[in-house]
Amino acid sequence: MKRMLTNYLPILKELNNYSLTKLKADSTAGLTVGIVLIPQAMAYAVIAGLPPIYGLYAGLVPLFVYPIFATSKHISVGPVALDMLILSVGLGLVVGDGVSDKVTYAILIAMLTGVFQIGMGMLNMGFIFNLFSRPVISGFTIAAPIIIIFSQLENLLKIEITNSQYIHEILIQLYMNIDQLHLPTLLISILFIVILVLLRKYAPKLPESVIVVGLVLIVASIFDLRQFGIQEIDSIPKGIPGFSFKWLGFDTFKEIMPTALTLALVQFMTVASLAKTFSRSYDYSIDPNQELIAIGSSNFIGGMFSSLPVSGSFSRSAIAEQTGTKTAFSNIFAGLWILLTLLFFTSIFTVLPMPLLGAIIVVSVARLIDVKEINFLFNTKRRDAIVALITFISVLTIGIQEGIIVGIVSSVIAILIKLGKPTVAELGLIPDTRTFRNIHRFEEAKQIPGILILRIDASFSFVNAQFFKNYILEKSITREKETQFVIIDGSTIGDLDVSAMDTLVMIIDALNEDGIELYISGLIGPVRDVIWDAKMRTIFKHDRFFDTVHDAVEEALFHIDDADSSERLQDYRSLSL
Repeated sequence: MKRMLTNYLPILKELNNYSLTKLKADSTAGLTVGIVLIPQAMAYAVIAGLPPIYGLYAGLVPLFVYPIFATSKHISVGPVALDMLILSVGLGLVVGDGVSDKVTYAILIAMLTGVFQIGMGMLNMGFIFNLFSRPVISGFTIAAPIIIIFSQLENLLKIEITNSQYIHEILIQLYMNIDQLHLPTLLISILFIVILVLLRKYAPKLPESVIVVGLVLIVASIFDLRQFGIQEIDSIPKGIPGFSFKWLGFDTFKEIMPTALTLALVQFMTVASLAKTFSRSYDYSIDPNQELIAIGSSNFIGGMFSSLPVSGSFSRSAIAEQTGTKTAFSNIFAGLWILLTLLFFTSIFTVLPMPLLGAIIVVSVARLIDVKEINFLFNTKRRDAIVALITFISVLTIGIQEGIIVGIVSSVIAILIKLGKPTVAELGLIPDTRTFRNIHRFEEAKQIPGILILRIDASFSFVNAQFFKNYILEKSITREKETQFVIIDGSTIGDLDVSAMDTLVMIIDALNEDGIELYISGLIGPVRDVIWDAKMRTIFKHDRFFDTVHDAVEEALFHIDDADSSERLQDYRSLSL
């Protein structure tokens, strides 16, 4: 019972091993993250078209909930830019321009996102993470920051632009309303961006957004920026949010479900990636399903207290790691900093100019555009690079949710293409060994006269059965020297389905018509079991199967129809060990 309780509530296990040393480390890391979170949270709420105060609310309750259920020691949770973009798109589909309606729907989306995540975690559906291949993730995470940057043009230029996930729509609006361009806003936006970039480049260990916010607060207390026509935040309510829940009916549930499901999957993708990265670096185990429950609980319970959807933050998690966090309790200390801000300091931030929030967003998300990742994909696996490119273009042109789906589908198609035409290697013997290698990769590999040895580097299934049949038959006929035996090295065949077995029968029959025998070596146990369980032993005789390629070659040489067969066998044995 105790073990089950600690599995579902990892905080109990952590408390048993907690120490003053960990407390000092977590408090230092948490307070540092909290300082960074304040301007980021307000800025990210703006991405969703919501008042900045709701960004601070998202940095409160969820930060106290996550450590109760989490297995990762290093993830810092809270509002993140990509989630706010998805939320913005979802709100645009179901709500008008009314701020109160947007807030209500945003909170409901956060809660429903949490319900999906908790459900997936309890059903052990952490494997869903595998749907998001690296190329899909790369394509999405490169496209999304570009959309976010374009979405901030309204704050950076003071041009009226309706929030949109489509860059071409934003550009059209920019062109139509370019006469609204406000020069002081443009100049101060450029100044903020330049300062943030320079601080990041020359003082990377310092929280650049905190420094700039501090400087701007000092300047704004002396000069009234509004006299230059620069828009400020104006109003940030003081106090903590109370419990609230407003059910809008099942029709609303159906409207927000696609956005909530998209957020649930994207957030899990983020949290799982972070958790795996940190667990490998610091040698501790994490449970993906428990992480689903942890982030889901943060969203659901946080939503009851006016929180927007939250997830793991790459930048703030990195800060937590760099400042020495030891457990997920650092989130609690970050949350305490947000709590103090809400209780006593919100009025300070009302003079912050909107161009500053836009600049913080632009500089924060710009580093997500990973050029090195693009180069890596194109230089290593062109097929993966194409999937990433398709995802990237789809997200930019047809929408975020649709783009992710297109990316997943294109990834599956790429896998099917690979399975449909996999690598088949022709093997030869490495002299003075019993090892057989690809003759096109190893110059010293010697072909055995009269014997064609092939290695199938894939599972044998309906997807590639016809390809294998055509390849084997064509190769056995077109060789320079007459083939009497075909040996398939099956050590890399991980699975065999019914269609493949039918095709294997046809291959055997076709080879026999040409006087060629088929041997198979190295099959793993489960694949052998499939053959025997299919009750096809009359066709798949035991004497066709061998433990190694070497055994199959010796048997073939013994039976080869050739006056020099004994000499060939002797030559082979002298060549091998």
